[in-house]
Amino acid sequence: MHYFNRKTVHDKSTGQDVVLSNEDVDLIMRLQQGKLTGQGDPYEPYEDVFSGEVMKTSLVTRPPHKRSFIPSLLEKEKVGKLVHAIKMGWIKPWKPQTDSTEEPEPQFYALWEKEKTEDPQSKSARARERNATKAPKMKLPGHAESYNPPPEYLLTDEEKKKRLEQDPEDRTLDFVPRSYPSMRLTPSWMPLARERLDRCLDLYLCPRKTVLKVHVNPEDLIPKLPKPKDLMPFPTVQAIIYRGHTGIVRGISVHPDGQFFASGGDDSTIRIWEVSTGRCFKTFTAPDKVVSVAWCPKADVCLLAAACGNDLLFFNPEIGDKLVCSNTDRLLGELDLSVAPTGGIASFLDVNDAERAVGLRLKLRHTKKVTSISWHGKGDYFSTVAGDSGGQVVLHQLSRLRSQTPFKKLTLVQKALFHPLKPFFFVCTQRSVRIYDLSKNLLKKVLQPSCSTVSSIAIHPKGDNVLVGSYDSRLCWFDLDSSVKPYQTLRHHNNGVRQVVFHNRYPLFASCSDDGSVIISHGMVYNDLNEFPLIVPVKQLKGHIKDGESGLAVLDCQFHPHQPWIFSAGADKTIRLFV
Repeated sequence: MHYFNRKTVHDKSTGQDVVLSNEDVDLIMRLQQGKLTGQGDPYEPYEDVFSGEVMKTSLVTRPPHKRSFIPSLLEKEKVGKLVHAIKMGWIKPWKPQTDSTEEPEPQFYALWEKEKTEDPQSKSARARERNATKAPKMKLPGHAESYNPPPEYLLTDEEKKKRLEQDPEDRTLDFVPRSYPSMRLTPSWMPLARERLDRCLDLYLCPRKTVLKVHVNPEDLIPKLPKPKDLMPFPTVQAIIYRGHTGIVRGISVHPDGQFFASGGDDSTIRIWEVSTGRCFKTFTAPDKVVSVAWCPKADVCLLAAACGNDLLFFNPEIGDKLVCSNTDRLLGELDLSVAPTGGIASFLDVNDAERAVGLRLKLRHTKKVTSISWHGKGDYFSTVAGDSGGQVVLHQLSRLRSQTPFKKLTLVQKALFHPLKPFFFVCTQRSVRIYDLSKNLLKKVLQPSCSTVSSIAIHPKGDNVLVGSYDSRLCWFDLDSSVKPYQTLRHHNNGVRQVVFHNRYPLFASCSDDGSVIISHGMVYNDLNEFPLIVPVKQLKGHIKDGESGLAVLDCQFHPHQPWIFSAGADKTIRLFV
């Protein structure tokens, strides 16, 4: 066994043992401690190799590299990682150092409870949990605490007097044992039972979910609408009652010049009324009940169409300008009925001299009952719906005496209407409104009203909004540029809606119902596509009496073409004008 001296080291390169001198050991010790070796002058003056003067020209000919002007991507990535770590809480910033002269705040914690800290896995918390002092156990109750203790535990009178003379510290028991025949008779039983009942009620009645209460002012929930006075003019009062029909008035139509209007009803008569005076100007007798009347919108023609039974009758009432009336007879006289097709769903028929003498000029006979009629804006085309309780749509051209059924597969049709500006055609079934492009022969859109059975339809004069009424007391406003779902659904009526109509000049629309009322609403449509229409109900007009047998009240309503007036036809055999 070899014993080496403290100053002997083994050189692995040569395999020899080298004995270090005192100077060598001192040098190694100074190097380990980071001190100078002791050789040379430690305070020797420092020679600056590079001078502090800035040279006007660089020492090298190459320009500085681009990376010396732009931020480093590696440093950006490293800084981003540090920022993310700080946000996630992985790196916590240093706490500011406090003054050592300040005394640290005392920290207290429960002696017999587990420490609840944000970091339960800290070393001090684990040590306190491991070395925690356990709470002393309470002494179990003995026989003296019983509600009916044995007789030897009960105090006699002498013992009670002796106990009162003793100090509280010298007494063996803190209470006086008493005997009760039942636990219910103990003084603490009733408070204990009451407290237990209250606890059970708290658990039973407490909410299972925390509901955040929001304090909202009820007035803020009401939409801020303009006052009706600011939306004038609109009809407010009843002005004239037109009496003369002996049956229910089914339909009315106002002449384009606004001087006359026509009406038809169950008394099989068509009456021409003067608006301003209320006088019945003319009366035409029809072979069946009249369900619908409509004036031709063409300015140079005075022609009235009336639907009664299977026939559509065309009258020239000869009212207004005589030149227009003569022009109407001339245009109808030029029609060649011999070339008109027959045998289809509808055929044009000529009239005899007796019928011509009373004002009838032309007949259009269908194979089924005609329920409604609507004219195209130019006055040459018109459409009819033939069939009981929803039928088939038939398109007609008056100048060529032609009829066609382009929608043979559609059934249960309620109404049909032309678009006022575009070549679109609206067909209302019981559950939907189908829009067809007549120029391209295709289905453009299908509107889906939120109602059971559609009863009526009206198109805004600008053509971008549609109003649909239904028998379940609803009005659906559609914006054709936004969606096929209703923009707004109005429920102002109590019974089924019979008719809806827009005013041609004023921002008004109206609806009539079997509840005997006509509701006037303000419907402003803006040119800005970002603004939604403003819909405000402004007036409810009443006056018609509901028919007890049929349950009908107001069957039709029409606006005056120039004035903010409205006409209403009711089951009480009257027509009323509201201005």
